[in-house]
Amino acid sequence: MRGVDVLTVQEDERTGFPDTFILDRANELQRVIFSQDADFLAEAARRQKEGLNFSGVIYAHQLLVSIGDYVRDLELIAKATNLKDFANCVYYLPL
Repeated sequence: MRGVDVLTVQEDERTGFPDTFILDRANELQRVIFSQDADFLAEAARRQKEGLNFSGVIYAHQLLVSIGDYVRDLELIAKATNLKDFANCVYYLPL
């Protein structure tokens, strides 16, 4: 509805897959992961440490800000950046 191309793990039929697989899948599809699951932070940190490429992770703690605020931040990010800006990085919301 906001003109942003989004693919959920449910739509990609990858619900329940390990975080490592989801990060590999995002890299394959050239997509950045948005998650409120701290396990993605650990996997991203491991990949950074080992020099393994990934498309990027945007992390938001579940209790810090409303979902509406996260959606607005994600829309801004999606429309003002490109995939290369996120390569091998972790970004935190809120902005």
